[in-house]
Amino acid sequence: LFALLAQSFFSIDEFSGLINREFTLKTYGDLLQAANLDIILRTVTMAALVTLASAVIAFPIAYYAARYARGRWKALFYLGVMLPLWSSYLVKIYAWKLILAKEGILTWLLAKLNLLWLLDAWLALPVVGGNSLSVSFTGTFI
Repeated sequence: LFALLAQSFFSIDEFSGLINREFTLKTYGDLLQAANLDIILRTVTMAALVTLASAVIAFPIAYYAARYARGRWKALFYLGVMLPLWSSYLVKIYAWKLILAKEGILTWLLAKLNLLWLLDAWLALPVVGGNSLSVSFTGTFI
């Protein structure tokens, strides 16, 4: 980590693309330009929201698995946690696209529960909505 921190103070020659190994704050000045602040804010906000959502979902499941689950249920909880870690990133993205698509599993389930109006109302919101969950900000968050 120290080597990475030290390299962050080096600059890049704009003509040759070579790294100048002299300490400077130029890279941090470039990073904090107005054009990049919006990107940094959105990235930090999304990271914080995903971390919070993961904690809200994971801690009760972990508590139940540690305290009350026995036998097959405990094995099922462990498998449910470990199985997504074994699959590749592209397979996960493709699976989420299929689940969140307009003709996907989630839309089918909401239609069976007569809650499709709720999904349509959510997708009609200007900030979080879109054509379907797979291309909306909500789908990106999930």
